[in-house]
Amino acid sequence: MKKILPFIFVISFLVACKEAPKKAHEAVSVEAKKPEVKLYTFSGGTVLVNNLELFSQDTTYHGQSKEFADAFYVIQHPKGNLIWDAGLPEGLVGLEKPFTSPDGNFTVSRKDSVVNQLHKIGLTPADFKYIALSHTHFDHSGHANVFKESTWLVQEIEHSFITSEESQKTDNYKAIKDLTKVQKLKGDFDVFGDGSVVIKSMPGHTPGHQVLFLDLVEHGPVLLSGDLYHLYENRIHKRVPIFNFDVAQTKASMEAFEAFAKKKNAKVYLQHQKEDFNKMPKAPEYLK
Repeated sequence: MKKILPFIFVISFLVACKEAPKKAHEAVSVEAKKPEVKLYTFSGGTVLVNNLELFSQDTTYHGQSKEFADAFYVIQHPKGNLIWDAGLPEGLVGLEKPFTSPDGNFTVSRKDSVVNQLHKIGLTPADFKYIALSHTHFDHSGHANVFKESTWLVQEIEHSFITSEESQKTDNYKAIKDLTKVQKLKGDFDVFGDGSVVIKSMPGHTPGHQVLFLDLVEHGPVLLSGDLYHLYENRIHKRVPIFNFDVAQTKASMEAFEAFAKKKNAKVYLQHQKEDFNKMPKAPEYLK
């Protein structure tokens, strides 16, 4: 009997070792499973650029005009909801005719509020854990203050820029002044900690401009461009608008963006390009 017991112990040990890799593999598979993330696309209005020459450092677009989409997005994640960008000012809703800026460069309009649009997917502003803006220009911060109970994910340098004494005199500041729950970022930020929703720092258009990376289960990797690029042509030729905060920084961000997009094999959507906006399913449909 004494000889049999060690033999049984050895057999049990070998069986356990053989089964261990399988269990470890199963654990890895569970960890690697992507969370179900949904991307909803909404219209935050329309921008008619009457002077397209503003969108290049040279005269390439002299005498041209173009209509831009102005999208905002809802990202649903098992750990919470994020709204990305906030369209044009909601004061435009209900106006009899579009508003043209005093300099004549832009004619803007917005048909519906964020609250009405969220009803299509059964949500209210109270259902959002986070709000993040690609940057704080007027066409990306329109309904931001509606989300004052959400945490604002913003690059620290962008927050300092928009809350400076000089900026507080502007409408851009007024659009975000009620966002008092602030999480200041210093670079890239994995929103839910699993790599499926990542804010990427891409400064230049403004000091703390950022873009959004999503890893969707069916559609695959996606990049929302913010205002790094407004036009397909600007992406191809690396053209920079004349009103960007820092041209050299913008070009460096373009290089970093393209390298990341290639690494992730991500589908890039330009937020102001009407063709890309039209490709997106509209709520209550979504990308997943």
